[in-house]
Amino acid sequence: DTVVKGHGESILVIDDDPQQREIASTMLHQLGYTPTTAASGEEAVAYMLENSADLLILDMIMPPGIGGRETFERIVKNHPKQKALLVSGFSASEEVRKALELGAAKFIQKPYTTAKLSRAIDEALSDRPGEEKNQG
Repeated sequence: DTVVKGHGESILVIDDDPQQREIASTMLHQLGYTPTTAASGEEAVAYMLENSADLLILDMIMPPGIGGRETFERIVKNHPKQKALLVSGFSASEEVRKALELGAAKFIQKPYTTAKLSRAIDEALSDRPGEEKNQG
């Protein structure tokens, strides 16, 4: 499986599960990214008021707080071009579809491999603002 390396881009991992945050952070470090983590949607929204991230890796279901779609919706208000990768242990849902409509790049199902994650991140980041999308 092809692994695509990063170049120090900042990635905010938003997941209510400490183990998932740890796994994602470790993978991101190995891939050459700079990860930060948030334990809830609310924490992520607050973090993004003061900071920015090249990409969000956003868990869709984070009880008891706000879920991935609402978290992304709130962050996009201050960061209209924010890139995001959606993750869930469940298959794509209505909430995933809505988040993709808001501009999230891609949905990947947990558990994911380092290679799969690396390609999804590369895809999400390569659609950088200002670059023409190939409409072909």
